[in-house]
Amino acid sequence: MTASLNDIAARAGVSVKTVSGALHGGSARMSEETRQRIKEIAEEIGYVTNFAARSMRQGWMPLVGLVADDLITSPFATEIIRGLDGAVRAADMAVFAMTLGGHRSIASILDEMRRFRPRAIAYAAMYHKNVDLPPEFSDAVGVMINCRDANDRVTSLVPDETGAALEITNYLIDAGRHNIAFINLPGLLAGELRELGFRQALDHAGIDGANAIVLPAVSKAIYSDRAHSLVATHVHELMSGPRRPDAILCGNDRVAMEVYAALRRTGAAIPDDVAVASFDNQVEIASRLDPPLTTMALPHRAMGRQAAQILLAEDRLPLGVQKLPFQLVERASV
Repeated sequence: MTASLNDIAARAGVSVKTVSGALHGGSARMSEETRQRIKEIAEEIGYVTNFAARSMRQGWMPLVGLVADDLITSPFATEIIRGLDGAVRAADMAVFAMTLGGHRSIASILDEMRRFRPRAIAYAAMYHKNVDLPPEFSDAVGVMINCRDANDRVTSLVPDETGAALEITNYLIDAGRHNIAFINLPGLLAGELRELGFRQALDHAGIDGANAIVLPAVSKAIYSDRAHSLVATHVHELMSGPRRPDAILCGNDRVAMEVYAALRRTGAAIPDDVAVASFDNQVEIASRLDPPLTTMALPHRAMGRQAAQILLAEDRLPLGVQKLPFQLVERASV
């Protein structure tokens, strides 16, 4: 005989609504002790959720859909997905993803995803950017991760790029570095916001931020790993010019890796002659450089966890853009 919610409720001495809330993420309020006891009883008597019946009853499946804007190809995708999946699984649900790319439009992906009747849908991007979400789908997407709707109709979680640049630049200044060059990522929103924070930090320290040295990492208007790099040329010119820097801030850890090699070719020592700092905390790069790289860690896992909390909340939060802080990872390059 198949165990039912009524069987569990009778054993636990609670209502069926309370049992459903404990097992299926419903709205019933209860203590964590009650929730755990209900789950133990359900496991003991062999209760198995009838997903089809549950979907018919409540209008959704225990799923959270993730529209991945090329996210799966990003080295940081794992952190966003791990944060989202861990929090969703704690509510006895699962995440499924569909990748946006090629000839597939946002509208077609969302139409396909809604056929599975998920509890909620998130949209995540592989890098911080604005997304022109079709107006008719602004209600379908519960939260945007690492991106924001161009018209701010959807709650968005983004990294605090400007705040991170302020923090790392102040860290360099506090370490006694006052002639700081920035080799940045052209054409990216993250680069634009980081440059703003960099110049603000210099101004606050009494250094002329408007005339600071900010150089593009690549020759193309928009940064990509495949574009022709200008890093070696920039470092050579900086180190042989009249404004020899005592620190170089890098747009990301890949740029920092190139800066290390270029500085070594000039005979400069890190950090004695030139300190190097960066953004991203791409651990396989930052921790293996010699000396290990001081960098700002992106809040991707935190964004995933917070996205799950927003999606599974009973009450929809007011619209807005929430900026999550980076974390300074101190190593030996400063």
